[in-house]
Amino acid sequence: MKKVIALVFAVIGTALTVNAQTETESIKLISLEQTPGEFTKKQVTVNEGIYVFEISNNNVGHDVGFVLVEKGKDISKPENHIQTAYVTEVVASGKTQKSKPTSLTKGEYVYFCPMNPTATDNLLIVK
Repeated sequence: MKKVIALVFAVIGTALTVNAQTETESIKLISLEQTPGEFTKKQVTVNEGIYVFEISNNNVGHDVGFVLVEKGKDISKPENHIQTAYVTEVVASGKTQKSKPTSLTKGEYVYFCPMNPTATDNLLIVK
């Protein structure tokens, strides 16, 4: 009886490990860099999926952040911000921070930094 129970736990443990690896592999990274007053990439095109945003502060001289909004929505209203795309901590000069995983569907989005401040016409296109 003990051998059968151990085998069941081993099989269940393997299945859970495989699922965890599959979920992790499906998350992709979008890296963006900020310099004083701007993002170095003005337009990014990706396929639908789950993404983590990695925001680098290339010596802006103060903390920066990241805001993503569906194109056409009022960017000044926080309820329109895709909050999972916010970096988990403000990005200090010379540092990099990441967002939480964010599901992106087909469409166009604008991104900006209210702390830098950058232009609000940077475009993320999801095909």
